[in-house]
Amino acid sequence: MRQAPVFWLLTSTALSAYGGTSTGFGADTGSVSNIAAGAAAPSAAANAATNGTIGFSASSFAVNQWAGSVMLTVKRGTSDKGAVSVTYSTTNETAVAGTNYSAASGTLNWASGDGSSKTITIPIDSSNVFKGTKYFMVKLVAGANTVLGAQANSSVIITGGTGFVSFPDNLPAAGSNGTDPIPAGAGLEDTSHPTHVIGNGTPSSCTSAELVAAVKAGGIITFDCGSEPVTIEMTETAQVFNDGSAKTVIDGRGLITLNGMKQRRILYMNTCDPNLVWTTSHCDNQEYPQLTVQNLTFSGGDASNETIVEGGAIYARGGRLKVVNSRFFSNVCASTGPDTAGGAIYSTEQYQGLPLYVVHSTFGGESNLRNTCSNGGALGSIGVSWTVINTLIEYNRALGKGGNPAASGTPGGGSGGAIYNDGNAMVLTIDGSQLNYNRVNTYGSAIFFVSDDLTGSIAITDATIMGNIGGTWYDKYPQISAEESTPITVKNSIIVN
Repeated sequence: MRQAPVFWLLTSTALSAYGGTSTGFGADTGSVSNIAAGAAAPSAAANAATNGTIGFSASSFAVNQWAGSVMLTVKRGTSDKGAVSVTYSTTNETAVAGTNYSAASGTLNWASGDGSSKTITIPIDSSNVFKGTKYFMVKLVAGANTVLGAQANSSVIITGGTGFVSFPDNLPAAGSNGTDPIPAGAGLEDTSHPTHVIGNGTPSSCTSAELVAAVKAGGIITFDCGSEPVTIEMTETAQVFNDGSAKTVIDGRGLITLNGMKQRRILYMNTCDPNLVWTTSHCDNQEYPQLTVQNLTFSGGDASNETIVEGGAIYARGGRLKVVNSRFFSNVCASTGPDTAGGAIYSTEQYQGLPLYVVHSTFGGESNLRNTCSNGGALGSIGVSWTVINTLIEYNRALGKGGNPAASGTPGGGSGGAIYNDGNAMVLTIDGSQLNYNRVNTYGSAIFFVSDDLTGSIAITDATIMGNIGGTWYDKYPQISAEESTPITVKNSIIVN
């Protein structure tokens, strides 16, 4: 006898039994494609118990407009058995892709046994400045045998404005009054999840020794020294080791001054120094380590008695260096020498000739806070392309005399009151910055720029260069010494004696 057919009405409760869900956050695991004919599919609860759930670590992530990018963490919970995956995509809300951030999509995969967190990095655009906040959404969609947790969607909240912390003291503030756009990757780094925290809440707990150890290891370094400004006297130079973390970020959050005590350099990075461990066969063009200093004050650095006498506060050879929202006061390097340079910062051999960004920072600012060196009172380099954005460089001095090569009977040097740029293929970009009241004895009271193979160029936009004193060899513009054939592009800027 033939049995009559049986029809089933699948309510939301019944769907649950087959792995379905009636909420907006889970995957529709009760769809027909997931149910094998003649057999019950695993329930969502069973998949979650076996494979774990996937979701964002937080319902929202905050980022400053000037940070360059935001990183979202996606976690696997409960279990790590079985392979799972999710796709992700961004959607506009008040923040718009192409204007405030870059649209992103992709897939995250976990193998069986992989319980690690994955990250999604989304570029943030700083070229369209706004006030207040804007946000966009990032959504996850479950792959096969994957169950989403409660945080299947997360918002990214972007805070606009200048984005930079202030320094609560009476010294010159960081940055010029410029508002030129900051390229992606040139702004502040995210330090919300530090690798090392210097101090435990009191000024005395923040020591040079602890910072030196943290810099050697690398990673994200912040400070917990109390709510008031603190000066850490550096009894030893902090050195970035090549076999440490690929990236090191030191963030003083506007409260920390690193002081060299007029005895030593403050920070040292050198991919070709065997004492810092050689890690490649091409140390002269090495991508890592990369160092960012932000929201810090550097004072009293002195390289004049070091083995390498350039770079009073920071010496950086190889890898990459970035300086954001920081101040440099009374740093010095050797006062004589034809090519000796960089009272505050000296750099050479930046990876693949990529630019060294100096953003919203101050060098000097008052005559009694000037940085000095034989050349390049503030910044000095060989073969480095600098991009200087919304930065104030005032009252610095190049103390040498006689140029390079040194004139007979002179010690050499004395060029580039603010910036000394020597080498071959390099570009000096000055945006929204002020280079004023610097002084030299030989050439380039503001800028000395010599491209030996005549391939270099200078671009100056929305800048003021005025009141710089001394020197000769001003073929095209006052206060700028360069070969006559060097292209110099000037837009919306003031260059006057």
